[in-house]
Amino acid sequence: MNLSDNKQEQPVAGTKGFTIIPAIDIIDGKCVRLTQGDYQQKKVYNEHPLEVAKAFEDAGLNRLHLVDLDGAKAGAVKNWKVLEIIAAKTKLEIDFGGGIKTGADVKIVFNSGAALATVGSIAVKDEATFLSWLQAFGADKFLLGADVKDEKIAVSGWLETTDIWIYDFIEKYTGHGVTKIFCTDVSKDGKLEGPSIELYKNIMTRFPSLYFIASGGVASLPDLEALQQIGCAAAIVGKAIYEGRIAIPDLKKIQYHV
Repeated sequence: MNLSDNKQEQPVAGTKGFTIIPAIDIIDGKCVRLTQGDYQQKKVYNEHPLEVAKAFEDAGLNRLHLVDLDGAKAGAVKNWKVLEIIAAKTKLEIDFGGGIKTGADVKIVFNSGAALATVGSIAVKDEATFLSWLQAFGADKFLLGADVKDEKIAVSGWLETTDIWIYDFIEKYTGHGVTKIFCTDVSKDGKLEGPSIELYKNIMTRFPSLYFIASGGVASLPDLEALQQIGCAAAIVGKAIYEGRIAIPDLKKIQYHV
């Protein structure tokens, strides 16, 4: 993968506030991607995540979704050093998730330079703990991830589907001050088949003040344009970049498209 030659034109004046959030998934300190969360379907794209992060920054992007897949599997933050290096050597605003299970994990994430701690399963399985974090650190410091299958919340690396309706899940935590949520349709993620437009429209109709981030399935620039048009605040993009479906300079054009 060649992520060079990305220092391109200036953004068009005036934006609709649509933000592209490129994703870097980490295993053993390397930039990888999984298909549908399956660790057996792993592909290494770069041995040095900092190089990838710098390519995003050089292209004019300012956000990063950093996922500690080792941490997610182990149930404790593992790749915080990668976070620390990227935070120190770029100006990217980083949200970091994967394995955040204790208050100590949350502190490690923030002390290592993350702007936001990304949480998912713990908000489903241990509501009391998550609520204590919201109180201790502030709800604005968390990005809540909702993995969804057939409008029901999925957890544990998508191996388990709950009976929790996505809309009830969002309503509960927005009631506790959470304002930023990203939603991944697990049937779409890593398959480059397009995002779940109807699901996202339904969520935003029910929660119009939510800072809603689309995740999963993005395969092309038209996919991103569609997400922008339905009113998503942002979109997380991963595999489409690494597989060469979307060039990094084009991400910037979409972000600043009038």
